[in-house]
Amino acid sequence: MECSKEENLEECNCTYPSCPRKGVCCECIQYHLKQDQLPACAFPEDAESTYDRSFDKFIEVHS
Repeated sequence: MECSKEENLEECNCTYPSCPRKGVCCECIQYHLKQDQLPACAFPEDAESTYDRSFDKFIEVHS
């Protein structure tokens, strides 16, 4: 499967400015899951900008 980075960037809500995985969803998801986190796209903008990507934050936001 070929990555569509430019297309992915249109929908990516990650606000971390120097993220090397921005737009490369497969790498982003792998990275965050290894950190026991979820990627930015799992959060609404106000929660994503806190950079708390924990499962607890996800549950809090979506409860």
